[in-house]
Amino acid sequence: MDKLERISMIFQTAEEILFDNSSKIILMSDIHRGDGSWADDFSKNQNVYYAALNHYYHENYTYIEVGDGDELWKNNKLTDIINIHNDTFLLLSKFYNEGRLYMIWGNHDIVKQSENYVFNNLYQYFDEQEKKFIPLFKDLKLHEGLILRYQETNQKILLIHGHQVNIMDYELWRLSRFLVRYLWKHLELFGMNDPTSTAKNYEKKEDVDQVLIEWVKVNKHLLIAGHTHRPMFPDVGAPPYFNDGSCVHPRSITGIEINDGSIALVKWSVKTKDDGTLFIAKEFLEGPRKLSDFQYS
Repeated sequence: MDKLERISMIFQTAEEILFDNSSKIILMSDIHRGDGSWADDFSKNQNVYYAALNHYYHENYTYIEVGDGDELWKNNKLTDIINIHNDTFLLLSKFYNEGRLYMIWGNHDIVKQSENYVFNNLYQYFDEQEKKFIPLFKDLKLHEGLILRYQETNQKILLIHGHQVNIMDYELWRLSRFLVRYLWKHLELFGMNDPTSTAKNYEKKEDVDQVLIEWVKVNKHLLIAGHTHRPMFPDVGAPPYFNDGSCVHPRSITGIEINDGSIALVKWSVKTKDDGTLFIAKEFLEGPRKLSDFQYS
């Protein structure tokens, strides 16, 4: 099976979510929540992420995590991650309890494709301070892909992480995980970048983007992915391939908002007022543009 066929198979079997002009959706990926150690790439943006997530919760958005929510290549135990970032997980559970949370697995959290893993690690967690189990995501279902269908135009938007087009991140993910966990994680202390990482390799990013763009051109559907950590927002008339970026950019996080029938690429970061006060703010990097502008004729 070639790469385009693999994506098409995900499209054909994905659960469909209907939305309309009253819907509010935020898509984020590549959060890479870690264990709070020096190797936790999420820790530097955890306050920015929490502030953004809290905003979207109170503004009644549906949160869709497009893969690599948790860093389970560097870390063996999800419980360690949950205990360090329990405020984030408790906020996510509030989305879930109100039917406003969907999760897609990526390569760094590919173990979540196992229903037993999700049952044992995400339905509840043991709070070490409270000395009791806290419910999180009972009966949560993880997805390899999802389809958003816009009822106003019947456009379909495929949501996938994007690692499916890279052999090291898909077929050979166990080997990649071994190398990251036991080799490259430690060499990062000496300033060496992981050569297997798509996010840190320009040519690999280009390869992933080109395959996903080709699928869009052939199948004539919109597609939103993550994986490369590189935000993408097409011009009107170009193949409608979007990428939500990541939450491990230096001092900022990015995501894609769908609201009032429009789509936008947004960034959240720490800003400084004239009096020196720090605050967290959102800005639009691209858009908003009407989804109808991206229809194929």
